[in-house]
Amino acid sequence: MLNLIADEFYKYLDQLDFADPLPPGIDVLNPMKASKEVREITRLFYQKYYSDTRPRTLILGINPGRLGGGSTGIPFTDTKRLKEKCGLELGDLKTHEPSSVFVYEWIDAMGGAATFYQNFLIHSVCPLGFIKGKVNYNYYDDKNLEQAALPLIKHHLTFLTKMNFNREVVYCLGTGKNFTFLSKLNAIEHYFKKVVALEHPRYIMQYKSKLKDEYIRDFMDKLSEVL
Repeated sequence: MLNLIADEFYKYLDQLDFADPLPPGIDVLNPMKASKEVREITRLFYQKYYSDTRPRTLILGINPGRLGGGSTGIPFTDTKRLKEKCGLELGDLKTHEPSSVFVYEWIDAMGGAATFYQNFLIHSVCPLGFIKGKVNYNYYDDKNLEQAALPLIKHHLTFLTKMNFNREVVYCLGTGKNFTFLSKLNAIEHYFKKVVALEHPRYIMQYKSKLKDEYIRDFMDKLSEVL
């Protein structure tokens, strides 16, 4: 009998840690270690949307950022979207993440959170984030960091493929370095049959915001093949 996704995934996230040495000046961003409130909100989110064994298709970003998943525990979800779109509130913490704005407009266009999360699960290539000072840092921004994070990334992707998720295709948020990294690793490890690139929400909001609706239509068209 398959375990509920909510239980299995939350248990996995709760035990994630990064104990290996990191390059100087870089720290781990692990939302589940931040506070009891974040752990509880994360549990409630997965319980609300994933208390079943229905297969989902994965959408993988880069790694948690400090204003989205790095603060709330929910990928691409700042506190405003957490409350307004998911009906969950994280105490007095207030964060605004432009990527979250795009992601939830896209989710709304596909029927809203309940419908979207019934078919998809959003997470990251690297399940833990990184910061340098007070700035988000991506796992691929430093070759030494990429090598340090590689065992964790492999562990994460192996875990995901052992769950009841769609292995025919994975969607990658980021058409540049994240897509290149995931594609090369997937060619070696064979996690998924196909990796499909989607532009990263942060890039869209920062550089292509006037084309936001066109990107949403493109995302919907590409995701429609698994619905």
